[in-house]
Amino acid sequence: MPPLELAPNFTDPDAFYSALTDAHRERSEAESERINARLILLLANHIGDQQVLQEALSIAARDGAGQS
Repeated sequence: MPPLELAPNFTDPDAFYSALTDAHRERSEAESERINARLILLLANHIGDQQVLQEALSIAARDGAGQS
């Protein structure tokens, strides 16, 4: 599988953002966390390649370190 795609690759980023925020609207924090966890697992399964997933995890952990 090719390396993790980091360049913008959305066909319609505004539509995705709208759908994502709609999925979380009027949900409790716990419900939102479950939605995010399921979404992560669905997308990870779609990707399937452990090397790409590990790269994504490393980048996400590095970029999010120390931020609130």
